[in-house]
Amino acid sequence: MTARERILERLRKGHAEHMQRDDGRGIVIPEADVSVIRERGWSPQERLQRFERWLTSVHGEVIHCETDDWTETLYQVLKQKGIKRLALGHEHEVARQARRALDGKTDIALVDAARDVESWQQELFSQVDAGLTSTRGAIAETGSLWLWPTADEPRLLSLVPPVHIAILDAGAIEDTFHDVMVNHEWAGSMPTNALLVSGPSKTADIEQTLAYGVHGPRELVVILRH
Repeated sequence: MTARERILERLRKGHAEHMQRDDGRGIVIPEADVSVIRERGWSPQERLQRFERWLTSVHGEVIHCETDDWTETLYQVLKQKGIKRLALGHEHEVARQARRALDGKTDIALVDAARDVESWQQELFSQVDAGLTSTRGAIAETGSLWLWPTADEPRLLSLVPPVHIAILDAGAIEDTFHDVMVNHEWAGSMPTNALLVSGPSKTADIEQTLAYGVHGPRELVVILRH
């Protein structure tokens, strides 16, 4: 028996002994009570206010707009922040609408993100000003976005460029992380990567001084569509 097999054997034996009562009968594990982490019962307005309060408290930025003209809001954000090169996908409706709206804008170059990262790694890390992504929704309790990266919208799109611009629908904000997992059946269809984004990248590793953008985006801009 190898060392690995001996360790696993001890773990299995210990687990079996732990699950037996003195009288030899198995222990009945009580049903988990998760009522304290779900179903807050917040109204849509309360969810919106909580989400915005928590996200902006950690230097995130929320910009409200009408769904019909969100691409014009995006263009204004790009101009205000001096963004010249925007990386984005092709397939998601957010990327398609953004491409249609920005096509022909001579001051904004669109960078294809749906490529093997090895083929554009240098460009991604040194020449892209911002990454644009869709979102699956948000969590009011923590002020977090949740994203499921795809080959068309790789996770590096939200982790590497100095500015991350995320598009969120107001109706996609839910109360808690538990609600998100249950309502969207994560247990049965969870992807390889699921991202929770609760603000721009920050660290206090150096002399315990809080700094933004050292290991990722220094700015997170959420365009919130109503």
